[in-house]
Amino acid sequence: MHSMTKALILPASEIASIAARHPTPFHLYNEAGIRANARRLKAAFAWNSGFREFYAVKACPNPFLLKILKAEGFGADCSSLPELLLSERVGITGEDIMFTSNDTPAEEFVKARQLGAVINLDDLSHIAFLERAAGLPELVCCRYNPGPLKGGNAIIGHPEEAKYGFTREQLFEGYRMLRDRGVRRFGLHTMVASNELDPQYFIDTAEMLCSLASSLSRELGITFEFLNLGGGIGIPYRPEQRAVDLDAVGAGIRRAYERQLLGSGHPPLKVCLECGRMVTGPYGCLVTRVRHIKRTYKQYAGLDACMANLMRPALYGAYHHITVIGKQDKPCDRVYDVTGSLCENNDKFAIDRALPELAPDDLLVIHDTGAHGHAMGFQYNGKLRSSELLRREDGTVVPIRRAETPEDYFATLDFGSLARFEA
Repeated sequence: MHSMTKALILPASEIASIAARHPTPFHLYNEAGIRANARRLKAAFAWNSGFREFYAVKACPNPFLLKILKAEGFGADCSSLPELLLSERVGITGEDIMFTSNDTPAEEFVKARQLGAVINLDDLSHIAFLERAAGLPELVCCRYNPGPLKGGNAIIGHPEEAKYGFTREQLFEGYRMLRDRGVRRFGLHTMVASNELDPQYFIDTAEMLCSLASSLSRELGITFEFLNLGGGIGIPYRPEQRAVDLDAVGAGIRRAYERQLLGSGHPPLKVCLECGRMVTGPYGCLVTRVRHIKRTYKQYAGLDACMANLMRPALYGAYHHITVIGKQDKPCDRVYDVTGSLCENNDKFAIDRALPELAPDDLLVIHDTGAHGHAMGFQYNGKLRSSELLRREDGTVVPIRRAETPEDYFATLDFGSLARFEA
C-alpha cells in the first residue's frame, strides 16, 4: 500500500538536520516560500492599483512573520486588542490595519481609533456603541452577511446561522446613519467561507459585493473607497487537492468589478483581501518524534506533540498529511492512529492513517501548519506549547518563539498568597 506524497517545505535532510539541533516538537516556517507566495497573490491583483492584502493575524500571530509580510506590502487584519498591539509593535498602524471584530469591548474600539485603524463594524448597534466609546472615525466599514443568498462551507457554516455581520436591510440603515452622523469615507466587507478551494466561489462573492456596493451608493449618495472581499482561500491539505489558481480568481474578480461596479457608474475603488491560511499555511509544518508504539485493538503511534500544538484534526476532523523523514520511499503498509499524550481520546493527528512501519524516535513532519497551527494552542492538562523556528532565505534557522516552560504555565498564579491561604 503506497500513500500519495506531498512536497515538504524544505528538503528532508535539512529538516532532519534542524531537528538534530532543536528539540522537538516545533513549528517550522520557510521564509522564501512565504515571500514568493505573497508576491503571487499581489501579482494576481496587480490590475487594481489600490489592491491591499491585510494578513489575518489570527492565522499565525508571530511578529517575525508579520514583519516579513509588512515588507511585502501587506497590512494586518486584527480581531482583538493583543492582535492590534502586536501589529503596532512591528510598525503596522493606521489604515494598514483592518480591525474586524465581533461582540467587541469598548476598549478595543478605543485602541483601534488610537491607531487610526480601519474599523469594520459587525452589527447595526455597534454604530452608536462606537460613537459613545471612541467617536466615529472619518472612515467606517460594515460587514455584510448575505444569509441564505450565499452558501457557506463546512468550517464557517451557513451564513444565516453565523453570528457575523449586517443583513442587507441593516446595511442600508447603517450606512444612512453613518452618513448622517458625518462619516464621509466608506468601505464594505464580507467573509462567507473558510478554506474554500473552488475559485468560482470568490468570483461569485465579488459579483455579490460589487452589486451591493453599487446599490448602496446609488440609493444613499455615498461612494465606497474599498471593497474587502474577506479571506477564505483554502489550501490543498490533501495530496490529491490542487491549490486555488490565484490568477484565475484575480481575473474573475476583475471582470465582476468592471461589470458590476464600474459599469454602474461607481468610481474606481480599492479591492482588499484578508487572507491568512493561504499566505502562510503551506509554508509551515509541525516537526515531531514518535515516542511510543502501542498495539492494542489498534496500532497507535504516540508523538511528543499533542493537540495543544495542532488542534485542527481534533476540532474539525481536518486532514493534515504526514511524512516520515527517512522513510519517504518505504511502502505505507501499516495503519496507525497518530496520537498525542493528552488525556482526551480525540487527541489524534490522524486516524487509520497508512504509513511506513514506525519506531520510537522516528521523525515525522505534519504538513500545512503555517496557519491555525501554533496559534490555536492551549494548556489543558498542563501541556506546554512548542517553539517556532524560521528558516531564513539565507539558510539560517532562527528561533522566533521559545517553547513554553512550567514557569510560564504558573506565571498567572500567586503562590505567595497560597502560602498564606487557609483552606
